[in-house]
Amino acid sequence: MNKLPWNIEILIVSIVLIIGCQKKNEINSSFQPIPLKIDLPNNFPEIEHPIDNPLTEQGVLLGRHLFWETKLSGDNSISCASCHLPENAFSDPSSLSVGIHGDLGTRNAMVLQNLAWSKDFFWDGSFISLEKQILIPVLDSTEMDETWSNFFTEIKYDNNYRRMFYEAFGTVEPDSIHAVKAIAQFLRTMVSSNSKYDKYLRGEAVLTPEENAGLSSFNSLNGGDCFHCHGGILGTDLSFKNNGLDEIPIDSGRGIVTRETKDNFKFKVPSIRNIEYSAPYMHDGRFNTLDEVIDFYSIGIHPNSPNIDPLIEFASQGGVQLNPKERSELKSFLLTLSDPDFINNTKFSNPF
Repeated sequence: MNKLPWNIEILIVSIVLIIGCQKKNEINSSFQPIPLKIDLPNNFPEIEHPIDNPLTEQGVLLGRHLFWETKLSGDNSISCASCHLPENAFSDPSSLSVGIHGDLGTRNAMVLQNLAWSKDFFWDGSFISLEKQILIPVLDSTEMDETWSNFFTEIKYDNNYRRMFYEAFGTVEPDSIHAVKAIAQFLRTMVSSNSKYDKYLRGEAVLTPEENAGLSSFNSLNGGDCFHCHGGILGTDLSFKNNGLDEIPIDSGRGIVTRETKDNFKFKVPSIRNIEYSAPYMHDGRFNTLDEVIDFYSIGIHPNSPNIDPLIEFASQGGVQLNPKERSELKSFLLTLSDPDFINNTKFSNPF
């Protein structure tokens, strides 16, 4: 039998070793996802996770990596986290986010917190599941402008991703569905529940006289009258409303989705949790400071705005007419909703 040339023998041995290592890596990665339960305070509602996407430690870990992964953009320059920064309560400090081609978005990037209780997403509620909503920014030409197939081609030989996808979903051929499920799992763990106000409710903190006065105003029909839309532990009633921002609105908001005239110019009521960190405010980011927001609700409402919500009870006089002292008190209370533990949580930080 003729002996093969030594260089051919080395090549064959190398190939065998590589294949063996790959098989070993696959064998050592087991598909035994560990269920994950979020530890919630007693005054928070239970979370109803989708049956087809239960929370697991492996899924959340994968989702965290994908949330910070710049390869999800067409030029590998931005990630989901680029427009949802931790220090801004996972929102964008710019009024409108900038995509990879320099294009501006049409609305302010919303805060990513306590999304596990939401049933619809985006300012207009155009998507009714977190998983479906996540698909869009990657594909949008004004945002990340990437295809999911290109992304998976880029990470095809990334052993870390191969292992994480297998451990989370038991597949060696992941696709966009697996990716968005993982990101959705990660986002659902992002619960903010440890502000000073939370501690006050639990008997662990005391509000100052000014903060107490602001809380009373927040819940009073004759004060700030904020509780109708922003009451409850989540800081939002999760509805869609027109709060009288414009006399002649341009963006039809919810009406674009439902195609019903009665929904024109309505937008999702955002949570006021972590409002200190999440400027600028409103769907178009028009207000740069919390003082501007309070001033607007005091004296700046447009009573003739089409479909203005009836709960804006003092619209006819331009707002609730808080004086400077009352505005300061209300602001002091709103600042008790800041949760530094949330924005500094290392479980949400960049894993790379």
